[in-house]
Amino acid sequence: MARHLQKEQTASIKSGDMKYFSRKELKVKKRQTIYGVVGIIVIVCIYLFLTREKKTEPEAPVVTISTIQQENVNIYGEYVGRIRAQQFVEIRARVEGFLEQMLFDEGTQVKRNQVLFVINQDQYRAKVDKVSAQLKKDEAQVRKAQRDLERIRPLVEQRAASEVELDNAVAAYETAVASVGMTQADLDQAEQELGYTIVRSPISGQISERHVDLGTLVGGNGKSLLATIVKSDTVLIDFGMTALDYLKSKERNIIIGQEDSTRSWQPTVDITLPDNSVYPYKGVVDFADPQVNPKTGTFSVRAEMPNPDRMLLPGQFTKVRALLDVRENATVVPQKALIIEKGGAYVFIMRRDSTVERRFIELGPEFGNNVVVERGVSKGEYIVTEGYHKLTPGMKVRVSTSKQEKAE
Repeated sequence: MARHLQKEQTASIKSGDMKYFSRKELKVKKRQTIYGVVGIIVIVCIYLFLTREKKTEPEAPVVTISTIQQENVNIYGEYVGRIRAQQFVEIRARVEGFLEQMLFDEGTQVKRNQVLFVINQDQYRAKVDKVSAQLKKDEAQVRKAQRDLERIRPLVEQRAASEVELDNAVAAYETAVASVGMTQADLDQAEQELGYTIVRSPISGQISERHVDLGTLVGGNGKSLLATIVKSDTVLIDFGMTALDYLKSKERNIIIGQEDSTRSWQPTVDITLPDNSVYPYKGVVDFADPQVNPKTGTFSVRAEMPNPDRMLLPGQFTKVRALLDVRENATVVPQKALIIEKGGAYVFIMRRDSTVERRFIELGPEFGNNVVVERGVSKGEYIVTEGYHKLTPGMKVRVSTSKQEKAE
């Protein structure tokens, strides 16, 4: 019995010790867990602190600038033109007859008054001979009537002849004189027709091929075309300008087709050859039609251009570039610097403190890669030509070194 109680007491003591050690271990484990979590948090905080992104101020954008200049600007208009000869003459037969001779080489240069064709002269020479003989007869009648009149005048004064006989003598004399005048006119006409049988060149130029063969009966009064002559050492360029071009020229006090001694320049034209090369000579605008063609809405303009080497052929179409105006001391900016929106066109100007401002401008005519600015900017200011897409007004910018040296 006593031994049994002693075993129970020993078991009870062991059980109490085990409970005591379990609570102690729990407290230690709990403390360790807290320290572990705190350590992890500290480590994470340190990691985040070490790996955080450093906040730095953004760098100023790099732009390219150029200095706004003033220069004399030529304003051109481009049109389609047609070349024609300065003179184009059709050689036609003025009298009827058989074509006997052709005294030129086709396609060559001929001189003024050079004989080109000969028409059979037999009938015209016979007519001249006939009228010449009639003229001599009429002149003889005049001399006879004059002698009769001289004889009868003294007889009338002596009352040996009547006044009626004197009147008849005077009438006969006047009739004979009139007949001489009529016959002389017929002779002049006959000699003129005889002269028309020899066809001469009215101008110097290049002659075409013949349009009739030898032996052909050609008609008079210009019915038969024999050949054509073209004077092309100087040519004319015809092109059409719009009514808007005319109005713009009037606004600038320029009358197209009229010289103005007060201007330092005159309207000229350049043309392009079929191989797209520029013709080496310039033409001068010398005429403009005073009215607009209602079908095309354009008015005709003509320029005269030298053609010493005959490179330009009449009838040929070409591109015409006409000088319409010269804007002196115009403010010019590059087209690539323009920003065009619904509100208008503007550019970015860099101030002296390297900040930019938006400047709205009024555009003028374009030429090449530049454009004239009517108002909004001034000579000597710095305009941003590249990199303006990322700018806002008031932003500070940095200028590309190479470009800055170029601008300065």
